[in-house]
Amino acid sequence: MAQGRLQVVATPIGNMSDISARARHALEHADAIAAEDTRHTLGLLTALGISRPLLSLHSHNESQRVPAILARLAAGETIAVVSDAGTPLLSDPGYELVRAAASAGVTIEAIPGPSAITTALAAAGLPVNRFCFEGFLPAKDRERRAHLAQLATELRTLVFFEAPHRIAATLADLAAEFGLTRRAVVARELTKAHETIYRGTLQELAERARQDENFRRGEITLVVEGAPASAQVVDEALLRRAVELLAKELPPGRAAAVVAQLTGASRSEAYERITRQTGQKPGK
Repeated sequence: MAQGRLQVVATPIGNMSDISARARHALEHADAIAAEDTRHTLGLLTALGISRPLLSLHSHNESQRVPAILARLAAGETIAVVSDAGTPLLSDPGYELVRAAASAGVTIEAIPGPSAITTALAAAGLPVNRFCFEGFLPAKDRERRAHLAQLATELRTLVFFEAPHRIAATLADLAAEFGLTRRAVVARELTKAHETIYRGTLQELAERARQDENFRRGEITLVVEGAPASAQVVDEALLRRAVELLAKELPPGRAAAVVAQLTGASRSEAYERITRQTGQKPGK
């Protein structure tokens, strides 16, 4: 019997016109669809004129569902996996199933499509050459502040999901940990009728979140500019040891370049330390 296929299918995050022809075809022809919320997915299928058997697959039952789904895949069935919106596995269920299917040698097809992460990044106007997706921050204030403190010197653009009732507190915490002037974008209700993009500094956005009730409604994706390179924390002991070792083996300019790569220090700082240690004058 032919091996089955597991299809990870991206679905619209709001605008139904964003369903791809390939995603529609996959949903129409799957033997069953594993859905985060079967009621929500039933509404999607009804709107698309599709009727297929649904299986519940969410964060509380995924471990229990995996063996039965693997058995169906081994029997040759095609199972589609969807979340409530966007691309499955990204802060949504599906990881355990995909991991188990991959280990079992099942063919896995990712059918790309909408994602709030890439949609927000595309509209933000912040650097996108390197970014880091952090998902949802901790709900408790102390834990959230501690986590943000660890991210304060992250150089990449950061993307978060946040609940509307926590966005004001989160922005206030971000301003406290990242600095008032760090640029950010709050993307609300992306691709939906009330899509709104708020831009400004963390201080400006935190203030607006307190004053504007509409700001605190709907699905929210938060994009925050990365820290300036000068904010990167350098391990002083590592820097000192790297200078000590490399200054003996390489010319100052080359040693400074290697030290900078190893430690995250600026090349100029590394060069100054090396010339000071070796007694050479800058430029020699």
